[in-house]
Amino acid sequence: MRKSQRGVAIVLAMGIVALAAITATAIIVAQSTWTRQSELTADHSQAQSLVRVGVDWARAILSDDRVSSNVDHLQEPWALRLAPIPVENGEIAGFIEDQQGIFNLNNLVSGGRVDAFEVARFRRLLRILDLQDALADALIDWIDPDDVPSSGSGAEDGYYLALKSPYLTANRPLTDVSELALVRGFDNKVRARLRPFVTALPRSTQINVNTAPAEVLAATFDGMDIDAARALVVQRDRAYFISMADFTNRLPRKFTVPISGLALSSEYFIVTIQVAFGETQASGTALLTREGAGWPAVVWQKTL
Repeated sequence: MRKSQRGVAIVLAMGIVALAAITATAIIVAQSTWTRQSELTADHSQAQSLVRVGVDWARAILSDDRVSSNVDHLQEPWALRLAPIPVENGEIAGFIEDQQGIFNLNNLVSGGRVDAFEVARFRRLLRILDLQDALADALIDWIDPDDVPSSGSGAEDGYYLALKSPYLTANRPLTDVSELALVRGFDNKVRARLRPFVTALPRSTQINVNTAPAEVLAATFDGMDIDAARALVVQRDRAYFISMADFTNRLPRKFTVPISGLALSSEYFIVTIQVAFGETQASGTALLTREGAGWPAVVWQKTL
């Protein structure tokens, strides 16, 4: 009997030792995981701080540019991509893009009223990109303040409320181009095709002819084909337009400068920053405006 009891005691003791070992291992693993998570969190926090530093770098570049020149073109320092710069335990890279070289979708509706001149431009851009110009009607209805479809291709609350996951039209200007995903007809393929040529700015803006791609320039002039616009861009790349008179003189003779909507300078820019720090990465974008004097302001900022 005593031998049996001793055997049970030994097995029990071994079980306790095994349990203690398992518990200790679990504690060590938990502490290791917590330490690792803390390190990654600290690295990510540092990376996000560097993103903010990058945005401030862009603001400084754009501020200096405004002091040195009232003409914005693609040969200026702000238009150069920042090669990855080593920092302690990582690197930072970034670039600035002019948002007035592309079509501002919020130009379609100004002061609550549809701007026929801008709508015609947008329809031409859609056709140049081999997209249905009826997309303009759906977007107008998304932005304008009324609940009356602009045409059979338009879409107001009635259309969106009938969807499987219903929602209402915005009835306000777009905040970001990504909002197009909610608008009738703007599927992934359409948005991908359109994305390099459109933006969403907080007010109506002019197109900077010194930074506009050929597609946007062609859409600006009724009857200008893409080849003529590309030839104009080739000229511009050799020597940017120093004045509207210079731009007018270099246009093919049959075209006249539109009454409004064109400029040689820009107020809105998007900066994109990418950071690698330790074993983590972070990125961010910010819409900057140089309206008024002083340091460029941040309209919105996104950090990942």
